[in-house]
Amino acid sequence: MNVVDSSAWLSYFAGDKNSEEFATAIEDIEKLLVPSITLTEVFKCIMRQRDENAALEGIAHMEQGRVVTLDSSLAIDAAVFGLKYKLPLADSIIYATGNKFSAVVWTQDADFKALPNVKYFPKVNAT
Repeated sequence: MNVVDSSAWLSYFAGDKNSEEFATAIEDIEKLLVPSITLTEVFKCIMRQRDENAALEGIAHMEQGRVVTLDSSLAIDAAVFGLKYKLPLADSIIYATGNKFSAVVWTQDADFKALPNVKYFPKVNAT
C-alpha cells in the first residue's frame, strides 16, 4: 500500500523533476491510500495558484484511490507520532495513516526524511 503526501501530489500535478518518482505510487490506484487531510492541503494550494476548477480536477484524481478519513483512533495515533517524531499536525496524520495500513509514505517533505517506511525524494528546485 502507498500513501502519497501533499508535497508529492503537488509535485506530480506540476510535472516537476520528482513527478516521475511519485507517479509509481499515484498511478497504482489499487494500492493508493489518500489521507483526507491531503485533499484539504492539495485543494487549497491548487486553488490559490490556479483556480477552483483546477483544484477540483486534482481532487477527482486523488479520489480514485481509497480516501482514509480521520477517525478518533487515527487522530490519537497521529498525536503519538507527532510527539514522537516532532511532526506538524498534517504530517502526523499522513504518517499515522501510512502506519495504520502498513503502507509506504511517498514524499519530498524533509519532516519525513528519517522515518521508517518512507520513500523520500529531496525537493528539486526548478532551474
